[in-house]
Amino acid sequence: MSDVNILIADDEQRIRKLLKDFLSKEGYNILEAGDGNEALNIYDTHPDLSLAILDVMMPEMNGYDVAKYIRERSSLPIIMLTAKSAEEDELKGFDVGADEYITKPFSPKILVARVNAVIRRTDGKTVSDTKKIMDIGGIEVDQGAHTVKIDGEEIPLSVKEFELLSYFIQNKGIALSREQILNSVWDYDYFGDARTIDTHVKKLRSKMGEKGDYIKTIWGMGYKFDV
Repeated sequence: MSDVNILIADDEQRIRKLLKDFLSKEGYNILEAGDGNEALNIYDTHPDLSLAILDVMMPEMNGYDVAKYIRERSSLPIIMLTAKSAEEDELKGFDVGADEYITKPFSPKILVARVNAVIRRTDGKTVSDTKKIMDIGGIEVDQGAHTVKIDGEEIPLSVKEFELLSYFIQNKGIALSREQILNSVWDYDYFGDARTIDTHVKKLRSKMGEKGDYIKTIWGMGYKFDV
């Protein structure tokens, strides 16, 4: 994994050292930032980043603003790290494009498992050439390039939104429970709850415009993609 570069942005040096020690043992390359501006500088000068772990409360620029900046420019996976545990704080993290949300204090081993899961999903997949591009109802999903176009216009999606849309399309016409979606899109390494799905679906529908209506709500169960 020597080619996997991870940005850790946290104003607490001890947290950065803790994360670096555990993730370095997994073979990841670690870049550290002590504030939001330093995090943006590293992001702008390292196009080979595979993941960003961002603390919410940082000087100069908070983690939400850093995540928003990154998400407007790329689909780089983002894990938010924060001492805030209120539901609205977690939802705000997902709203700005975070893929995962971890509350302090946390188990380093659990965080490593989450990082490994994100890296597997975004870097470890192989897709056959015949299945790289899915085209349905004016939506074109290129899994090789990790891009989505609606009526020919590319729309910016987070990694999780991209995976969610791909999963819906691959299972078009099938009613999917929230548990099925969690297990397939977030996989078994995810430790959150079903409201995460609802938040991402809401955001995805908004970005898809009229095509967002293709994602039907199955009340009391989950969702179905139907053109």
